Amino acid sequence: MIQLRFSGLTESTTRTPFGPYNPSMYKLTSLEICAGAGGQALGLEQAGFHHEALVELDRDACHTLRLNRPAWKVFQEDIREFDGRPYKGIDLLAGGVPCPPFSVASKQLGEEDDRNLFPEAIRLVDEIRPKAVMLENVRGLLDAVFEDYRTYISKQLKSLGYVTHWTLLNASDFGVPQLRPRVLFVALRREWADTFAWPTPSMIPHQLWERRLWT
Repeated sequence: MIQLRFSGLTESTTRTPFGPYNPSMYKLTSLEICAGAGGQALGLEQAGFHHEALVELDRDACHTLRLNRPAWKVFQEDIREFDGRPYKGIDLLAGGVPCPPFSVASKQLGEEDDRNLFPEAIRLVDEIRPKAVMLENVRGLLDAVFEDYRTYISKQLKSLGYVTHWTLLNASDFGVPQLRPRVLFVALRREWADTFAWPTPSMIPHQLWERRLWT
C-alpha cells in the first residue's frame, strides 16, 4: 500500500497517488457497503461521487481506507447490523457483496450460503431509497442455476420502484491490463431509468500500457 501526505495540509487536501480529495468538488453522494480496501470506492470518487459513508467488516481493510482517505467516514461493522435510514435519499448505494455464494471456486450455495448479503443490500435499498444501486459480483452469478435468484432480486427492487439491469463486464475491455470479468447489477428509480446505458468497451493496446508504465 502507498500513501503520500504533505505536512501542513488539511485532511480535505490530503494527497495520494490518485490526486487530491476535496469533498466540495463532488455533487453526487453515495454509500459504499462491503467496501474492502476501497477499489470501487476510489473509482466512484474519480467519477464524481462523495462517499457519505463506507461500511466494511475487515479491520485491516478499514485501516487501509482510513489511512489513504482520512476524511472518509468508515464504519467497521457487519452490514447486517448497519442502519441505512440516516442516509435516506442519497444518490447511489454501491458495493461488492460477498462472492463465495456464487463462485465456481466455492460450492455455489447461493441464497443458502450464510455469506449471501443480497438480502441485506435489498433491505438497505428499502431503508435508503437511493436514486440508483450498483452491486458487483463474480461471473458465476449469471450461471443458469441462479436464474431464479436473479429474478427474485430484480422483483424485489422492482417492487420498490426500480428498473433493474444485469450484465457482465471485463476490466480488460476498459483499458485495465487484467482479465477480470465481473457481474454488474444496476437498478435505477423509474424516473431516471431512461437515462442509463452500459459503458462501451474502449480497449487500449498493450504497447500503450507498456509506454505508460515506463513514463
